[in-house]
Amino acid sequence: MKRYLVGLAGLLIALPATAQNRSGYQMPEQYKDVQVRQLEAQRRLLIAMVDSMPERLYRDKATPAQRDFAQQVYHAAGATYSLAGRFILEASPPTQPDTASILNSRQAMRDFLNHVYDWTSEQLRAQSAEARHSNVSFFGNNMPRWQAWDELHQHTIWTAGQIVANFRKHGMAPPGFSFF
Repeated sequence: MKRYLVGLAGLLIALPATAQNRSGYQMPEQYKDVQVRQLEAQRRLLIAMVDSMPERLYRDKATPAQRDFAQQVYHAAGATYSLAGRFILEASPPTQPDTASILNSRQAMRDFLNHVYDWTSEQLRAQSAEARHSNVSFFGNNMPRWQAWDELHQHTIWTAGQIVANFRKHGMAPPGFSFF
């Protein structure tokens, strides 16, 4: 019952924001700081996962249909990087490095994650209020660009949650999740 009430509360909090967005609601400029913190939380979580998983298991899959550990981490961060550039920023991200080294090396993966989150955070901080409130078609959904940042955050956290199975498969506890 408690889970149900917590879930319902979350839904009720999200619904007014969604309804307001469709009517042209202007998110305060200070909300950008929350979104920068979300990017930094993503960075910390993914780096903690990369550091916690033995490198020899980077290419191991939790299930046959799933991406392997390294591919899943790469996808979680890479989607933020490429989709922010494509949809939200109207700026192309720098060319992504070769995945052959990233997917097989802790240090290369850490470097990639830092590269992604350095660039993305910098772009978000520099995004003008006018650009943040202009609408974009994000996978067929018309929304303000500031809201698309939230959609990307949800994707990253969803994808990172799937990585937990890689730890559980080997009897390992995943690193703790903390937004702070």
